[in-house]
Amino acid sequence: MSAKSWLRGGAITVALLVLVLPVVWMVASAFKTNVQITDPGSWLVFTPTLENFGNVLSGGELPSSMLNSLIVGVTSTALSAVLAVPAAWAVGRFRLHGTGSLVLVARIVPAISLLVPWYYLFAQLGLVGSHAVLVLSHMFVSVPLILWVMISFFEGLPVELEEAAQIDGLTPFGTFLRIALPLAMPGIATACVLAFISSWNNFMFALILADEDTKTLPVTLFSFVSYAGTDWGGLMAAATITTLPALAVALLAQKHIVAGLTAGATKG
Repeated sequence: MSAKSWLRGGAITVALLVLVLPVVWMVASAFKTNVQITDPGSWLVFTPTLENFGNVLSGGELPSSMLNSLIVGVTSTALSAVLAVPAAWAVGRFRLHGTGSLVLVARIVPAISLLVPWYYLFAQLGLVGSHAVLVLSHMFVSVPLILWVMISFFEGLPVELEEAAQIDGLTPFGTFLRIALPLAMPGIATACVLAFISSWNNFMFALILADEDTKTLPVTLFSFVSYAGTDWGGLMAAATITTLPALAVALLAQKHIVAGLTAGATKG
């Protein structure tokens, strides 16, 4: 094996360790007591315990927050895709890049600068503390994200297929529904996964706009940190449980993305 191959393998190994070790430490700590977590002698050898999982699940707060995150994440992602995917097709096909750039401003403006006017506006509408206000605020992030992922994807699709469909009698929007949309499914899956994970991990909006009944998982995780101390075992157990749904979504979507790309590569 050449030195170049060894160097490449070493770089990949270091990158994997940097990415994987924190996750391994989190999962391992979830099965430890607080004393074992802070004891260097128990980092590798310890007696596993399910006490942390029992404590975080028995209170009912974590399952409720997980349901709230699921409702907000799925709803905001679905509504964002309904708005952003046709818009991305229009921008890509009709070269409306100026309009697309305006939407990009939403990604540039710091979201925290909007929280005060948002809170005042939604409070006047009586929406603060509801799922609706979280869905709307998360769409502020998800719509530009899906739009900019899909613009490049639609621009990469052969325009000749849509032109042929229009010659056969389809309207421009009909070609989008029957030609472009099916071909873009791998890109839509990728964009929706990114949007869902962004919503699932969003902390700031829920901290300000949610209440006790609608707070999401990141806010609940923050409650394990207090002035008196940190419940590291409970925090690691809750973080492990929180990671599973997003990880499952990513793995399931990956299969569909790979299948879609493979199918598209064989069409000629």
